[in-house]
Amino acid sequence: MHATTATTAPAVPHTHQRRARALCVAAGAVTAALAWIVEVPLLGIHLTFRFGTSHIQTITIGQVIGVTIAAALAGWLLLTLLQARTHHARPLWTTTALAALAASLTLPLAAATTTSAAAALIAMHLAVGAAVIPAMAHTARAR
Repeated sequence: MHATTATTAPAVPHTHQRRARALCVAAGAVTAALAWIVEVPLLGIHLTFRFGTSHIQTITIGQVIGVTIAAALAGWLLLTLLQARTHHARPLWTTTALAALAASLTLPLAAATTTSAAAALIAMHLAVGAAVIPAMAHTARAR
């Protein structure tokens, strides 16, 4: 009976951690969707961008959710890898996540077609970062 307890006990923290991280991903997607809903249908902002001389493109709610999920999953993967390799996973991950957020702000500044689109996209990036980064960092277990 003790062997069963010993083999199942480590799974509980990992299951809790996976659930918590999945909720971080979901919270990021919901935050992004809510920001899009406020900015586009309610405020009437046209979230448009253009890279170079390409055609102007509009950012849809599906794109916002998809990119947010992809970024949050990449963050989850990085945190998992850091936890396996270092005792300082949380501060390293948090620093990297904040640097990635800062870098992501250059896209709206460089590619948005209007000031309102740039401001709305920056607000969206910051809202998602505020929802995901501290929550995901909190899931890092101490070694």
